[in-house]
Amino acid sequence: MKTTKEVKEIKIESVFNESRRSLVKEYIKQNSSNQSKRRLLRNELLSIQFQIEDYIALDSTNDETLKLLDFVKMYLKILNITKKEFAKYLDMQDSNLHKYLIGERKLNAKVALKISRFTHTKPEYWFGIQIKNEIIELRKEEKRNDEYEKYDYAKMLDF
Repeated sequence: MKTTKEVKEIKIESVFNESRRSLVKEYIKQNSSNQSKRRLLRNELLSIQFQIEDYIALDSTNDETLKLLDFVKMYLKILNITKKEFAKYLDMQDSNLHKYLIGERKLNAKVALKISRFTHTKPEYWFGIQIKNEIIELRKEEKRNDEYEKYDYAKMLDF
């Protein structure tokens, strides 16, 4: 049995140094080159899905909003499809789809299902993005305006 003095302490620098990072990157690069095009595409699409999940899950304090359009553009770029082609594929006019994607129109179940089927994601993600953006707008409005102070029930009941 080793005594305390004999056990070497592993320092984080020895595990995560630049040399090790380079080895890990090279390993990933080699394994990626052995993957099929379909698998590489799937990895890229999963990357976007994880970005959507992160966007929805993180409590945004910096007020940065990403629209549905931002995420759809990521998919279209990877799939090398134009927005017009995408709209046509979804049996929609480009201008109507654009209104949903920029938030001018609220997403409905049919459009959410079409996008989710196309991207192999849950329709809840697309509603989640829309709801998150609405909450961010709500917080901005609260900060900008004291007009809502008068709507306190205590003022009406004159406590």
